[in-house]
Amino acid sequence: MNYLTVENLSKTYGEKLLFHDITFGLEKGQKSALIAKNGTGKSTLLNIIAGLEQPDAGQVVVRKDITVSYLPQMDDFADEVSVLDAIFDSQTPEIQVIREYEICLALMNQANATGEVSRELEQRMHRAIEEVERLHAWDFESKVKEILSRFGIEDVFKPVGTLSGGQRKKTALAKTLIADTDLLILDEPTNHLDIEMIEWMENYLTRANVTLLMVTHDRHFLDQVCNDIFEIENGNLYHYRGKYDYYLEKKAERIAVENAEYDKLKQLYLKELEWVHTSPQARTSKSRARIQGFEALKESVSRKVEKPAESFHVETERLGNKILEINNLDFSFGDKVLLDDFSYVFKRGEKCGIVGKNGTGKSTFLKLIVGQLKPTAGKIVAGQTIHFGYYSQEGMQIKGNRRIIDIVKEYAEVIRTETGNYIGASQFLNHFGFKYEQQYTYFDDLSGGEKRKLYLLITLMRNPNFLILDEPTNDFDIDTLNKLEDFLYYYKGCVLIVSHDRWFMNKLVDHIFVFNGDGKVKDFYGNYTDYKLARDKELRIEKRVEKLQKQAEVKETTSVKKDKSNKLTYKEKLEFDSLGLEIETLEAEKKELLEKMNSGNGTADELIEWSNRYQEVSTLLDDKSMRWLELSEKEA
Repeated sequence: MNYLTVENLSKTYGEKLLFHDITFGLEKGQKSALIAKNGTGKSTLLNIIAGLEQPDAGQVVVRKDITVSYLPQMDDFADEVSVLDAIFDSQTPEIQVIREYEICLALMNQANATGEVSRELEQRMHRAIEEVERLHAWDFESKVKEILSRFGIEDVFKPVGTLSGGQRKKTALAKTLIADTDLLILDEPTNHLDIEMIEWMENYLTRANVTLLMVTHDRHFLDQVCNDIFEIENGNLYHYRGKYDYYLEKKAERIAVENAEYDKLKQLYLKELEWVHTSPQARTSKSRARIQGFEALKESVSRKVEKPAESFHVETERLGNKILEINNLDFSFGDKVLLDDFSYVFKRGEKCGIVGKNGTGKSTFLKLIVGQLKPTAGKIVAGQTIHFGYYSQEGMQIKGNRRIIDIVKEYAEVIRTETGNYIGASQFLNHFGFKYEQQYTYFDDLSGGEKRKLYLLITLMRNPNFLILDEPTNDFDIDTLNKLEDFLYYYKGCVLIVSHDRWFMNKLVDHIFVFNGDGKVKDFYGNYTDYKLARDKELRIEKRVEKLQKQAEVKETTSVKKDKSNKLTYKEKLEFDSLGLEIETLEAEKKELLEKMNSGNGTADELIEWSNRYQEVSTLLDDKSMRWLELSEKEA
């Protein structure tokens, strides 16, 4: 069943062609990624599909009986709107009912904290529960709860304008995912999220019964969620029916074929050019037709053909024997401990990644190393030959609005490569996607992503021998990421990277500092996938050990009882017979309480009373079942 059809779509900004005459479609259940270099029209295409922009030509047809949800790169929330109103702004009955229920729940929690639950609030809560029940929306409410809790959205009355960039992103994501939608369109959904959040979203989207089109530069996320890739390149659209490795293979084949065809066209063009220069012009219809054919051939030869990028590796400053020593480092911010007695000695040429939830101290750790913050205790000692290159999330400050090339030449006009040759600053910029003509663009005219990339390139060009990179992959397209990975892979100095890009980390790092919170940092040798596999294995072992311990405790208790007597006493036999009836009665009461809580009836006080009794009954059932098991073992 076709959900989306894009027919002969074209879009140009000024003289820049984004895409021309592209056609594709999405079938029900299809999960596709859209990739391209920055500035080539990915977000524009999504905006056109979502109806926010108009194409120059062509049309977009969305199946009439389906719902569509769209997550743009930048949200359009008004600053004064509450988080709750931003998330639940849809007018569908289910959304509005859950919105009212969530308001009542938040107000009830506040009132219970002060011990002042009004009769009006109880009645409002009762009506909200009745409406949820009437619309059979409890499953939907469970979905809302899961998303809000996973995104850490607790204060739903907070104005959106007071949120950080990451919190706004989570609010926009929650709004998009909560909607009961058929076609989901996401533009860079993983930006500003930590790895744990990204992994949850991977699992959510993988199991969701939804049709998906998303723009992402996160190759691991793309590979886990999508099995279909569209690519915009030189204004054309290419379709690859497979995952990221299949895309890489088939794209390489396509480029090879195109380059071979281009070489043949070029030879033919040179022959035709010679004929045009030497033959009498336009004397016959035959020669006129040949000249027209030559003009068409000239246009084909003039088109851009992608050639594999030539990699190069820079020469770094010499590293001495002493690199960087961290001794018994402590750092606290108020009552929050971010680092507790951390020590490490860096070795020559090592590449280390840093992972952990947002707020666990990753960026703080980097600022301590470069001296922007002072430790609470402990010390950091850098070797005399160390020259740090620090790329921070805050970006760089540029004085005056100047051209890119002029800014870069302040830091380095040439870069010495590993082979002993030199390349110019302009060539270095071109390699990482700032084309020669773009290098004369003024700094203020760059996008946020382009400014971040320029900052990173200036950091690399200053020839540091110890690179400290804080989220260097944000806002970069996949082509730039591949070139950056290649550059860092052959880099001879030390590298310390904070990144949520698991593909990037897997290709580069030797070991990982895991920030677990409360100041604890674990050093794990291996890449991120190695760490995740080991962590998952530890969790499985812990659960298995807990289960075995419980079984051992039961067995030990039963064995002690058996040793005292090989058969039940008269009193124990009476207890054993009554336990069966008690367990049956408690199970019936537990079922009845569950039905009451799910019915939507009852006051707030009754709901609390039922919930407390439900916990009591569950505990009693566990105890009596354990005792029944002990007596049954003895009976046997």
